[in-house]
Amino acid sequence: MADKQISLPAKLINGGIAGLIGVTCVFPIDLAKTRLQNQQNGQRLYTSMSDCLIKTVRSEGYFGMYRGAAVNLTLVTPEKAIKLAANDFFRHQLSKDGQKLTLVKEMLAGCGAGTCQVIVTTPMEMLKIQLQDAGRIAAQKKILDAQAQLSAQGGAQPSVQAPATPRPTATQLTRDLLRTRGIAGLYKGLGATLLRDVPFSIVYFPLFANLNQLGCPASGEKAPFYVSFLAGCVAGSAAAVAVNPCDVVKTRLQSLQRGVNEDTYTGFLDCARKILRHEGPTAFLKGAYCRALVIAPLFGIAQVVYFLGIAETLLELLQRPQH
Repeated sequence: MADKQISLPAKLINGGIAGLIGVTCVFPIDLAKTRLQNQQNGQRLYTSMSDCLIKTVRSEGYFGMYRGAAVNLTLVTPEKAIKLAANDFFRHQLSKDGQKLTLVKEMLAGCGAGTCQVIVTTPMEMLKIQLQDAGRIAAQKKILDAQAQLSAQGGAQPSVQAPATPRPTATQLTRDLLRTRGIAGLYKGLGATLLRDVPFSIVYFPLFANLNQLGCPASGEKAPFYVSFLAGCVAGSAAAVAVNPCDVVKTRLQSLQRGVNEDTYTGFLDCARKILRHEGPTAFLKGAYCRALVIAPLFGIAQVVYFLGIAETLLELLQRPQH
């Protein structure tokens, strides 16, 4: 059976609503993921996701867990909308012969969706990572300054507190990047983002479609919303873990600030080589469970909103003639 004709405005609105709800729910876990992925051997501030979140709340307050959330909330609507609408569009184009999509065609549709979304994803991630990681860099600097003062004073308690480094805002970061590097500054790590998001979509969308199909009560009927939710969670988690090595490399490449004695990288292959040589193969799985915990509800919520057709209902209400 062919995919039904899509309503683009409805898909865009559904993707946006889902993105806003999802990001609000899981952003602290995403912050922990970024900080865990960025810390290198010898400079480990955090031992786990929970340790990272506890230390973040202690040093930066509750809202410290939401540093960079404004960027995500602003850009996640177009990002999720592009991804979901593009996948629907490509599925519709590929099923014009009236036949059920083959696995290869489903993967091609996912590939197209992943490629389209990086237009928004790359600058969003670039800004978000700087804001999320600023707390880790500041905490590391504070510890090193305190150790230096203790050494200088022969173990005596330091008497002068070093002034806190002002943390950048998304607007300042954008302005600085555009001034110093042009539009290419916002698209640093584009290749790594493509290598993460295109395989993610190739895995996610076919896996979701087939898992969701298992829960359909009869041909032509929608699967119950809980089936869509569970299918979104399972497919999202599986795809997230599968591409985590590329996510680690992307996070490192997009981080402009480095901690003391941390490696710098010239490109994707240089970064992958240095991580493998200095931290071992397990470093490529840093933050994998955090990413699975972020992606599962994010895409579960997205698919529920999408399949419930919230936007279609809203548009229908708006189009009704007023009496």
